[in-house]
Amino acid sequence: MASRVPKGVICLISALAYHDITTQIPHEVHVSVPRDVSVPRIDWPPVRGFRFSKASYSVGIEAHNIDGVLVPIYSAPKSVADCFKFRNTIGTDVAVEGLRLALERGRAKPGEIEAFARVCRVERIVGPYLEALS
Repeated sequence: MASRVPKGVICLISALAYHDITTQIPHEVHVSVPRDVSVPRIDWPPVRGFRFSKASYSVGIEAHNIDGVLVPIYSAPKSVADCFKFRNTIGTDVAVEGLRLALERGRAKPGEIEAFARVCRVERIVGPYLEALS
């Protein structure tokens, strides 16, 4: 996957699943790319591309070794913030569940989520949920 989408970063539900902060089973690999990059068509696995702004795309990237390949995946707190940004596409319930599980399982701290929510411009949306769950 990493070699097929060179500028791609695993995001949204796929990243939540990697960090074990969702009960959702991803049916496709969610990949972010910068706005000016197109997502190549790949037959397998099914890939769904999301275009991120330069500021949102470049922060929170971690490299994880999966079967000997370094795969870029957004951190847990960044993934939660991204889910709130794309809540109309993936569902608010998925974003709230990710937030709740990230806090419960110690994958993210409220301050980290707030910082990424600020970058993703969803701080006002995440704030009330964060306050209720903290």
